[in-house]
Amino acid sequence: MKMNYLIMKNGDALIGLFQVMIENNIITFNSGWDQNAGNVEPFDDVREIQTHIMSKGINLESDADASTTGPASIVLKDPDGNSILIDQHV
Repeated sequence: MKMNYLIMKNGDALIGLFQVMIENNIITFNSGWDQNAGNVEPFDDVREIQTHIMSKGINLESDADASTTGPASIVLKDPDGNSILIDQHV
């Protein structure tokens, strides 16, 4: 709480509450991680996810450099304007 955020876990569900750090609603998916930030194999690389999303005509707010490997992220908006972050750490 003194860092202005809380991460709450109930079973496999995780909810992060961030005060001031993040301005608007956001949902985050971590490609390559399980609920405890442990690596999972195999997983869909964020660049593959990006290619699939873009092939459906969906615009991204930010994209990953397709020529790289490893950690990267993309952001898109849902129809209500909420951000969706797909964040790959591995």
